[in-house]
Amino acid sequence: MQKILLIIILLYLTAPDVLADLDLYTGEIPVSSQGQSDRDAALPDALIQVLQKMSGQRELPASPVLEEALSNAGRILRSYRYTRVDLTRADGSTTQELRLVAKFIQPEVDRIVQQVGLPRWRQERPAVQLWMVVDDGFNRRLMPLEYAYAWESMEQTASLRGLPVEWPELDEEEMQLLDMRLVWGGFTDYLVERGAPADGVAIIAARRVGPQWTVRWNLANESQGWSWQNMDVDLVLALQEGIHQVADQVAAANAIAVSDQGIWTIELTIGGLNGANAYARCIDYLQNLSLVNAVDVLGADPGRVHFRLQLNASQEYLIEAFRQGTVLLATRAGSDYEYEYLP
Repeated sequence: MQKILLIIILLYLTAPDVLADLDLYTGEIPVSSQGQSDRDAALPDALIQVLQKMSGQRELPASPVLEEALSNAGRILRSYRYTRVDLTRADGSTTQELRLVAKFIQPEVDRIVQQVGLPRWRQERPAVQLWMVVDDGFNRRLMPLEYAYAWESMEQTASLRGLPVEWPELDEEEMQLLDMRLVWGGFTDYLVERGAPADGVAIIAARRVGPQWTVRWNLANESQGWSWQNMDVDLVLALQEGIHQVADQVAAANAIAVSDQGIWTIELTIGGLNGANAYARCIDYLQNLSLVNAVDVLGADPGRVHFRLQLNASQEYLIEAFRQGTVLLATRAGSDYEYEYLP
């Protein structure tokens, strides 16, 4: 029965579709109508949302450059459309919300980020796996179906912040072997040992006492851990605030500092490129890294290709991007690195 409920919940939730295409230059804002006045009023908020996703910062600094950009948001608008989003209420009923989807011109947004002096949250963002346990005064359960509306609200908040999230997929045997005491206790290392991603896992323990919800969060990656709690009579509001805090912490841990932004040119040789398919995959991977501005091929030897890369951040961020990916491996060799293609 547990397996069936988990499958239903995973089908019900929409985060994989929403977050599969992490479009950082698009904002999505509720509007009352498709009229021009409502659109013009929503565009500054859409641009703020884009800058929040780009930087990972909820609060943007006061800046004349930012004020001017917001007042002229329509001038850097690339395209827009409208969509209707289904929202689920706590009683299980649904309603629709009209939203403006505004896509802004990428170089113009990048210029604003640089001139305002915002950090840049790297575009390569591993998903944070969310484990939610609810104690409603009767028992403790993992992702109970009747709270699916709350999970949906977390996904939507994560999407608006540019935070990829995923849910655990457990079969019946795995559910039976799971020690709920350790999950409830916030032991993220226990979940990593059982297959949860080491680069991002969060345990959310929600308890209701009377009308009040207390939500305890334990978030961890490979090198750091954070914990906090939210309290609210509205479970959705407590969970949304918690997701904002997850995004704050993950972004801060993975942001490119303003002092590290600029133009860097490095040369490197990548081994293991045996065949046209490997070469094409490597080129495509490098060109699609958000911190790589340009890729030039300088020459080649059997199985090895020599590249010149133009970066918008220092080399350390490139090494970290390789570490998080599955295409290239960087290994320390003295004071430098050796690079190898991963077939």
